Amino acid sequence: MMDTQGALQHYFGFDQFRPGQQQTVDQLLQGHSSLAIFPTGSGKSLCYQLSALQLPHLTLVVSPLLALMKDQLEFLHSKGIPAARIDSGMTFEENRQVMADARSGKLKILMVSVERFKNERFRQFIAGIPLSMLVVDEAHCISEWGHNFRPDYLKLPVYCETLNIPLVLLLTATATEQVKADMAAKFAIQPEHIVQTGFYRPNLDLSVWAVAEQQRNGRLLEALQQAPAAAVVYVTLQQTAEKVAEFLQQSGLNAAAYHAGFKDEQRQQVQDDFMAGRVQVVVATIAFGMGVDKSDIRCVVHYDLPKSVENYSQEIGRAGRDGAPSNCIALGNLDGINTVENFVYGDTPEPEGIRYVLQDIADNINPEGNWEVQLLALSNSSNIRQLTLKTLLVQLELLEVIQAKSVYFAEFKYKFLQDKQQILNRFEGERRAFLQALFAHTQFKRVWGELDMQTLLQSYGGDRDRAVKALEYLSEQQLIELQSRGVTEVFGVNQQALLQPQLADELQHYFAEKEQKEIARIAALVGFFEETRCLSHQLAEYFADHQAPTQCGHCSVCRGEPAKLSRSRQVNWPGEAQLAEWLQALADKLAANSQTNQALSVPLACRFLAGISVPVWTKIKVRQLPGYASCEDMRYAEIAERVQGIVAEMQMG
Repeated sequence: MMDTQGALQHYFGFDQFRPGQQQTVDQLLQGHSSLAIFPTGSGKSLCYQLSALQLPHLTLVVSPLLALMKDQLEFLHSKGIPAARIDSGMTFEENRQVMADARSGKLKILMVSVERFKNERFRQFIAGIPLSMLVVDEAHCISEWGHNFRPDYLKLPVYCETLNIPLVLLLTATATEQVKADMAAKFAIQPEHIVQTGFYRPNLDLSVWAVAEQQRNGRLLEALQQAPAAAVVYVTLQQTAEKVAEFLQQSGLNAAAYHAGFKDEQRQQVQDDFMAGRVQVVVATIAFGMGVDKSDIRCVVHYDLPKSVENYSQEIGRAGRDGAPSNCIALGNLDGINTVENFVYGDTPEPEGIRYVLQDIADNINPEGNWEVQLLALSNSSNIRQLTLKTLLVQLELLEVIQAKSVYFAEFKYKFLQDKQQILNRFEGERRAFLQALFAHTQFKRVWGELDMQTLLQSYGGDRDRAVKALEYLSEQQLIELQSRGVTEVFGVNQQALLQPQLADELQHYFAEKEQKEIARIAALVGFFEETRCLSHQLAEYFADHQAPTQCGHCSVCRGEPAKLSRSRQVNWPGEAQLAEWLQALADKLAANSQTNQALSVPLACRFLAGISVPVWTKIKVRQLPGYASCEDMRYAEIAERVQGIVAEMQMG
């Protein structure tokens, strides 16, 4: 094995490590799982890339974003390093090739999203491959205290144990003390193996400008003209991205919009144009940025309030990665605070929704003691958003009420790429008999056939795993083309724990606390924007970096210009009679729709008036009702105050 310094030069052509990199790599190669917290753009990825080349087996990288994977793969391929990814956008042939390369030991690095672990075909495949290390990118997603918590990340420690992966590397740029402790505990990482470099970046000039709505576009132009080079403008809503990009184009700037509502090809095109300098300014929602490794972004503007201090720091972290001076400007007012808060309130399930889920589990336990669920259907019937429902199920796992057993596809479809008889002739004895039964229990409609798994297992015996493995094998050998869909999750149920009378209240309390934490996070952001002490220092302190200077000399506070945010416009409330009329129409519509089991409640009334989407709205075609989103400029807590009495009266009446 080469020494780390030699390997750095040999593979990557770099003469020296950046701060923290060598310590992290050395720890990993000595067999110590590690957590690396480096600022955005300071070379976190190199830690796993270099270690992976020195380790004997495959390194599995879990990354939250496709764009991130694509960029890192391009970089690795340019250095001649064998790496690949598996994602849903790949063709059958591409997927098959990657799996074959991983099996033969040709690959050193394989990148996947966390959702990939839910795929039983992937788990079958990865369990058969020796793994040296699990890398979790954007690892703050695993912490419920983090700003970007993703419930699926909570299962990673379990997968790690099941797959016997000896080594873990967690990577993040944004972690408060609490998040840091939480991440390390989940993977049993020792305090001495946490590598944290300074958070403070001396080349970033931070400004908060208090800007009224009417001046916002003018001030945006002013901000962009200060740095006539590559720039990113962050907005909250998709339609704002398009409007602002259009305004900038009309003002003579080479700008493009980017958001999750665009098709993949369109997003990729905008990103490619920006990287190549064909587009100067990208106006984007937070869907843009992770993995956009452009070193010469000179300006990041927050047109709307970011969601939190963590989001703000991650987004400004994309500026000036080459170390040259760059501007980070926030155009601040309180007009958009309701939008940011409403995202949070929309995620809190109602008590009825939680009780509905618990009842669904109780009513649908099969003879084996398992509960099977398709998320989309349960999301619609319980009126809980899908991501929130995932969080609820993870909480039930942590409370040991349910236990994730497996995930399977409700449907397997395949078509023959070779003659059926020729395929059978390749096998003999019992294996041939099993395949014969599998083909016989497939209903073909012209070319494609759908396997009836239940009748196959009833008539032939054996287990589901065997059938899946057989299909996988035929697919790998290019004898069939295989498609699978309709993910069903299977959970074991602890019926005693499920029947605890306080369970629903406990879960409700968890979500109420989570909601308050998020609202407090927004308040902390406003507090930070209105700071009267050096912004760079306060930001570093927030992320537990106590080394930053107390006065940076390059922020709006150090220039003697602290900001005071206010609302630009007067909010006009509808009258009480008007609100009552709208809510009565909503209640009637809910009652008339036999598909919903929803009655009007205060949270539902607030979501209706604030225009916050929940699954039930689609069923009742809510946009056609008068009053929908009529209070979208108001704050949720204020709407709740006004409708409480009206809803109570209607419930009594």
